[in-house]
Amino acid sequence: MKKITSFFVILFLTTTFLSGFKSNAQDNLDTPKSEFGLLVQYLEENGNFINTEAPAIVSADEIKANLGNKKYLVIDIRSESWFAYGHIKNAVNVAASELLNYFETKITPSNFDKITIVCYSGQSAAYYASLLRLSGYSNVFNLKWGMSSWADEFAEKAWVKNSTNMFADKLQTKPNETPAIGSLPIINTGKAEAKEILKERVKGAFAKPYSELIVKADSVFKSPSDFYIVNYVNEEKYNFGHIEGAVRYEPKASMSSSTSLFTLPADKKILVNCSTGQSAAYVVAYLHILGYDVSNLAYGSNSFMNKTIVEKGWDGFSAKEIKNFPVVE
Repeated sequence: MKKITSFFVILFLTTTFLSGFKSNAQDNLDTPKSEFGLLVQYLEENGNFINTEAPAIVSADEIKANLGNKKYLVIDIRSESWFAYGHIKNAVNVAASELLNYFETKITPSNFDKITIVCYSGQSAAYYASLLRLSGYSNVFNLKWGMSSWADEFAEKAWVKNSTNMFADKLQTKPNETPAIGSLPIINTGKAEAKEILKERVKGAFAKPYSELIVKADSVFKSPSDFYIVNYVNEEKYNFGHIEGAVRYEPKASMSSSTSLFTLPADKKILVNCSTGQSAAYVVAYLHILGYDVSNLAYGSNSFMNKTIVEKGWDGFSAKEIKNFPVVE
């Protein structure tokens, strides 16, 4: 009898806690409906991209196989000088800050089966592909590993140089608890409709250089407490080892109003970490749109434990990722 009574007490307390958890979030979102709340609701009701499909990544092999396919468009966002040095056949060079304008005024995006954004490493391309996806362009992807997957000469300057093991012995294995809901971001575009709020937020995101949204591993390991670290990986990878203080958020599930989105702090810099920095870049774009102060860990876990994740098959960068396909000069 005592065991049954204890069970119902625990059940009551758990239900009460969860009800309070939801209530706190609702109080922050309602009356009057905040721009943040409107935007979250709109994005979740219109594809919920981050929690369903992201990341949207294609391989160098696929691009190579479709070089003659007019339904495949490759947009290279690297500098004009690097594009001139060498690029993928039929690719067009568009500055990242001009991508949205290019989609709206220069092309008819729906005419293409796939539009692939290409950069040096795949990370900034993933960020901008995410912004375009959130804007409704559902046929946009990024090239995995960027031009580093295309030829050695590009890989040497990006992934080869930045794949290290320098902090592999500094990892924490103890899990860190997800915090309770706190304050939520305040967005103030002055718009009343969610679609217009999104448009303003995306426009502002394209105006901000991606370079301002990245943090390197040495800065993080030097002072991990400066960040709220989101480890955007599965449980196996997280339990093997993570940066001190990092909290695990399940890919394709945790950035939702019904799961863990509201546990992210609005008053501290958030750092998103995945294996490659590419999945994380999609999340960074989403959170940036929602008003969070967020950055991406450059080159992901490859930047500090590359050997381990290569050996375990966890999206580690190695020479086999470099295809050495022809380039146009």
